[in-house]
Amino acid sequence: MHFLTQAPPVTVPSIDYFAVTPILIILGAACVSVLFEAFLPKHMRWPSQVFLSLVGIGAAGVFLAWYASSSAPKNGITTFSGSIAVDRPSLFLWGTLLALALGALLLIADRSVEPGGAFVAQAGIRPGTVQDRAQVGTTGMQTEVFPLTLFALGGMMAFVAANDLLTMFIALEVLSLPLYLMCGLARRRRLLSQESAVKYFLLGAFSSAFFLYGLALLYGYANSVKLSDIANAAAGSDRSDTLLFAGLGLLAVGLLFKGSVGPFHTWTPDVYQGAPTPVTAFMGACTKVAAFGGILRVFQVAFESTSWEWRGVLWGVAIISMLIGAVLGLTQTDVKRMIAYSSIAHAGFLLVGAIAMTEEGLSSTLFYLLAYGFTTLAAFGVVSLVRDANGEATHLSAWAGLAKRSPVLAGVFTFLLLALAGIPLTSGFVGKFVVFSAALSDGMAPLVVVALIFSAVAAFFYLRVIVLMYFSEPAPDGPTVTVPGAFTTTAITLGVIVTLVLGLLPAFALDWAGSGGFALK
Repeated sequence: MHFLTQAPPVTVPSIDYFAVTPILIILGAACVSVLFEAFLPKHMRWPSQVFLSLVGIGAAGVFLAWYASSSAPKNGITTFSGSIAVDRPSLFLWGTLLALALGALLLIADRSVEPGGAFVAQAGIRPGTVQDRAQVGTTGMQTEVFPLTLFALGGMMAFVAANDLLTMFIALEVLSLPLYLMCGLARRRRLLSQESAVKYFLLGAFSSAFFLYGLALLYGYANSVKLSDIANAAAGSDRSDTLLFAGLGLLAVGLLFKGSVGPFHTWTPDVYQGAPTPVTAFMGACTKVAAFGGILRVFQVAFESTSWEWRGVLWGVAIISMLIGAVLGLTQTDVKRMIAYSSIAHAGFLLVGAIAMTEEGLSSTLFYLLAYGFTTLAAFGVVSLVRDANGEATHLSAWAGLAKRSPVLAGVFTFLLLALAGIPLTSGFVGKFVVFSAALSDGMAPLVVVALIFSAVAAFFYLRVIVLMYFSEPAPDGPTVTVPGAFTTTAITLGVIVTLVLGLLPAFALDWAGSGGFALK
C-alpha cells in the first residue's frame, strides 16, 4: 500500500518592490514601447515613443531619489531571494545610468541634425541604398530604437545590482542584445553600420560564452552562484583552487570585454565608428558604467579574500589597456575611432581604481564613471554636428580650422577633450586624482606611475585635435557645422555643465559615491 507524503511547503521569496521600482519602471516602459510599435499608426510613433521614454526615465529617477533619501538602509538589502542587491553603490550606479541615458535618449530622438533622424527608416533597406529627403519624409524615423534603448537600460540597471552570477548573466544578455541591433541601424554608411553590428554580435557571443563557462566552473567550486557563497567558499574551502581561478579567469574575460578593457577591446574601435553616433554615445557612457559596476561587485564581494592571487594579473591587464589606448590612439585619423581608443585607455585607469580593494577605491571608481560618462556623451553630441554631403565628417582633416567656422563648437569640444586628458578644473582631473590617490594608499605606486606616463601620452592626441581646430586653415569645400536642435543642445549642455561642476565642486558627488559599500548578504 502506497502512502502519500505531504510535500514541504514552497517558500515564497520576499520581494521588496519599492526598492526595485526604478528597474521595474524602465522595463515596464520598454514593454509598453513595444506595444506602441505594434499598434500605433506610423505618424504617431515618434512623439509617443519620445514622451514615453522621457517620462519612464524621469519617473524611475524620482522613485530612486525618493527611496535613496528616505528608505534605503546604509548597509543595503537583498531581494528576489538574494539575487538583487540594492545598496549604496547600486543606487549611485542607477542614478548615473538614468542621467546618462536621459542625455543619450535626447541625442537618439533628435531629428533636426539629420533629417528624419540618425536611424534608417526601414530596417529592410539594402546596404548602400542612399535615401533622399523625399524618401526620409515619407518613411520617417525608425522608432524601434526606443524600446531597444529602454531594454538595454533595464538590463544595465539589473546588471550592476545582480547579487548572483546567473542573474548577472541574464542581465548581460538583456543589455547586450538590443545594442547589437542598435549598432546596425545607421541611416548613413549602411555597410559600415551593419558590419559593426555583426562584429559586436560575434565577439559579444564569444565573451558571453566565456562568462557562462566561468559561471559553471564557479558553481562547481562553491555549489552556488551567489556572490556571498562564492566568497565564503573561497575564504575557507578545502576544494581545489583550480576551479576557482579558472572560473574567475573566464568570468573576468566576459566582464572586461564589456568594459572594452584591453586586450579584450577589439570590437570597440570598429563598433564606435560604424554605429550611429547617438548609439555610440549611449554605449560609450552607459555600457562603461554597467560593465565596471559589475566588475566592482564581482571582485570586491566574491573574490576579495583571494585578491593576492589575481591582483597581479589585473595589474598587467590595466597596463596593457592603457598602452593600447594611448599608443594606438596616436595613429587614428577618425574622431570616433580616436575617442574609442581613448575609452580603452580610460578603462585601464578605471581598472586601477577597481583593483584597489578599499572604500576609497570603490568611491573613486564610481566618481570616475560618473565624470567620464557625461564627458563622453557630450563629445559624441559635438561629433554629430560636423557634417558634409555624406553625413558626419569624422575624418580629422575635416576638423581643420573648425574654430574659424564655429568658435563656440570648437570651444566646447576643446573643453571636453581637455577633460578627457585630465586637465585641472575639469571632472577628468578630479576623477584621475581620486583614483590614483586610492591606488597609492593601497600600495600600488608603480602602477600609478605607469598610469601617469600613459595619461601624458594620451593627452597628445587630444591636443593634436585642438591644434588642428585652431591653428589650421579650413578647406574651402570643408564640412559645415549643423545648428543643433533642442534635444542635441540639451544633451551637450548637460554634459558640459556636469563636467565643469564636477571639476570645480566634486565634494557632493564624492560623498554620494562613498556613502556605503556593497551588501554582503
